[in-house]
Amino acid sequence: MEETIFTKIIKGEIPCYKIAENDNFFAFLDISPLAKGHTLVITKLQNDYLFDLEDELLAEMLVFSKKIAKAIKKIVPCKRIGVAVIGLDVPHNHIHLVPINTGGDLDFTGPRIQLTKEEFEDLATKISDAIE
Repeated sequence: MEETIFTKIIKGEIPCYKIAENDNFFAFLDISPLAKGHTLVITKLQNDYLFDLEDELLAEMLVFSKKIAKAIKKIVPCKRIGVAVIGLDVPHNHIHLVPINTGGDLDFTGPRIQLTKEEFEDLATKISDAIE
């Protein structure tokens, strides 16, 4: 299987706005976000479909995502952190964590927001620093 863009991000071959990582997972800001703070959590293991993951790794991914979601909510004003698993654009399992105020805020066919490099950097640092 050819390396995905996410595998290249993990390896540092493509830059990103990293939030956190551990031995199994990597979290970074989506560069075409639905909302400020929209973050992707991916496995370091390149695997196309989330539900093909071993049970233990899937459970660990959700726990890792929970820490990231709580940090996002501390930094970005919102009612909830929405969770979406779509997986059609990049064949590498990933979870979207999106600050939301209504169910319509998770419309992936809608417009995306624009942030400057400085805004992305500042946001990534603040979310990373808020992780417990």
